[in-house]
Amino acid sequence: MVKKPIVIGVAGGTGSGKTTVAKEIFQQFNEQSIVLIEQDAYYKDQSHLAFEERLQTNYDHPFAFDNDLLLEHLQQLARGEGIEKPVYDYKAHTRSDDVIVIDPKDVIIVEGILILEDERLRNMMDIKLFVDTDADIRIIRRLVRDIKERGRSIESVIDQYTTVVRPMHLQFIEPTKRYADVVIPEGGQNRVAIDLMVTKIRTIIEEKAIL
Repeated sequence: MVKKPIVIGVAGGTGSGKTTVAKEIFQQFNEQSIVLIEQDAYYKDQSHLAFEERLQTNYDHPFAFDNDLLLEHLQQLARGEGIEKPVYDYKAHTRSDDVIVIDPKDVIIVEGILILEDERLRNMMDIKLFVDTDADIRIIRRLVRDIKERGRSIESVIDQYTTVVRPMHLQFIEPTKRYADVVIPEGGQNRVAIDLMVTKIRTIIEEKAIL
């Protein structure tokens, strides 16, 4: 009988520090069988669309994500089966031909802005975290990331934030905070909250090991 993995969800707005929190937790358990899965990898494939059409994609809307595939992959891992995680090309605005092979693990961290928005994903999670950070900090972090890592201009990032990102955050992301078991303020800077979560996760792992 395959032992069901522990699934930890880490949500929060863009630039909240959720990725930092997820990686901090991941690194604390590097001696364990653990994997980190980013919801960003599951943006829908848009290869059938012209490049100009892809540029119109609202990446902060629930419809941008292929949650069906993400859910299927989590279920496969829970059954002890490996998966091929997609890789998204942000410059081409579509899924690349590459995949990352992931074997079943005892602990799965799922990180993303809207992982708590889908009830099916929430039901897969043993622990649900929401990283809560002030909007001014989030926009600065997004600005730096999109310019350095995704080849965007300052003007395009600011325009996207004011017209899309902020409205989508208020409509879809912020409301999912109510589903969280724990709300972590100030993102990856909150060492106390991260250490408490690590302790709690260790307890759960030990309890499951006994069963």
